[in-house]
Amino acid sequence: MIAELLASLPSPGDNAIHIGPLQLRAYGLMIAIGVVVAARIFGRRLAYLGVGRSDDAAAILVWAVPAGVIGARLYHVATEWERFSDAPGDIVKIWKGGLGVPGGILLGVLVALVVSRRRGIDGHSLLWAAAPAIPVAQAIGRWGNWWNQELFGRPTSLPWGLEIDADTVARLGYAPGTLFHPTFLYESLWNLGLAAILVAVGWRFMYRKPARLLALYCIGYGVGRFWIEGLRIDPAKAGGGLRLNQWTAIVLIVGGLGYLAYARWRIRRSALGVEGDHQVPSSE
Repeated sequence: MIAELLASLPSPGDNAIHIGPLQLRAYGLMIAIGVVVAARIFGRRLAYLGVGRSDDAAAILVWAVPAGVIGARLYHVATEWERFSDAPGDIVKIWKGGLGVPGGILLGVLVALVVSRRRGIDGHSLLWAAAPAIPVAQAIGRWGNWWNQELFGRPTSLPWGLEIDADTVARLGYAPGTLFHPTFLYESLWNLGLAAILVAVGWRFMYRKPARLLALYCIGYGVGRFWIEGLRIDPAKAGGGLRLNQWTAIVLIVGGLGYLAYARWRIRRSALGVEGDHQVPSSE
C-alpha cells in the first residue's frame, strides 16, 4: 500500500466537495482558502507596522480581492479569446478554471494602493505587508488545478507523477497509466518557498524599501513560472519557441531586476549628493 502511494500522486475523482446536499466547487474553495490565509498574513503584518486601524486590512481586501479575481480572469480571457469568442457566457465560469496570475496581481495591487491611500495608509507599508501574502495565496489556490485535473505537465516516470483520468489520458493520445508532472504542486511549493524568502528578507533588509520586496517577488515568481510553464502540455499561445506565459515571466524578471538596478543607482547617486539641486532619498 505504501509503495503504491509513493509510486504516483492520485487525482481527485470529483472537482467538488459534497457536504450533505451542499456542493462546493473545489477550485473556488482553494482560491477562497488562499485569500483567507493571505488576508491573515497581510493584516498581521500591517498591525506589526502599527499603521491604520484594526479594520483597514479587511477594508482594503474587500476591494482588492475582487479586483484581483477580475484582473486574473480578464488576462486569461484576453490570452485565450478563441475559447470564449463563440461562448461569451463562459467568461464568468471561473469555477471551471482559468485565472491569469499577472492580471490578478496587477489589478489587485493597483486597487489596494488606491484604497489604502484613501484610508491614510502609505504605499510603502501596504507593499511590505502584502509581498509575502501574495505567493501564499497563489500556493494554496494552485491546488484548484489538482481538483480540476488541469494544467499538468508532460509525462514523467518520477515517483510523484500525477495520475489523470483514463478518458483524459486517451484523449491526449497517451498510453493508459501514463503519469504526468504535477506542475500545480511544483508551483505551490515554489511559491511557499518564495514567501518564506520574502519574509526573511523583509524583516532583515528591506523594511524601509518595500518596493524592492515586491520587485524580488516578481523576479522569484517569474523564474519559477518560466520553468514550470515549460513543463506544461495544455494548449497555449506561443512565439519564438516559448509559451506566452513564459514571455510574461521574462517581463516580470527583467522588470524586477531593472527596478533593483534603478534603486541601487539612486542610492549611489544619493550617497554622492547628486540629483540636480536636490539630494535623492535612499528609501523608496
